[in-house]
Amino acid sequence: MPKDALTLMKSRYSAFAVGDIRYIVKTSTSQKDFDNLKAFSSSCKFEKLDILEFTDGNDEAFVTFRATIFCSEIDSSFTEKSKFIKRDNRWFYDSGEFQ
Repeated sequence: MPKDALTLMKSRYSAFAVGDIRYIVKTSTSQKDFDNLKAFSSSCKFEKLDILEFTDGNDEAFVTFRATIFCSEIDSSFTEKSKFIKRDNRWFYDSGEFQ
């Protein structure tokens, strides 16, 4: 498992890019709709991840990032501030807020 929330953020982006939805679900505090995530991942081209801000903490951290993504050749890029929490010494994605 990733050592901090920033590393987890990067690994989750990579997992989306290669379609490893099981990893996305496994590293999240909530169960997501597996089929919708799989469809999103397989229909989009993940081009770039820019980390804009990282606020580290002991049990809670925030990563603001810009994801450059094209879905069906349409620019679907977005900026999000993601909240990560630590449970049992492991980091998990908790929630995100579009910026």
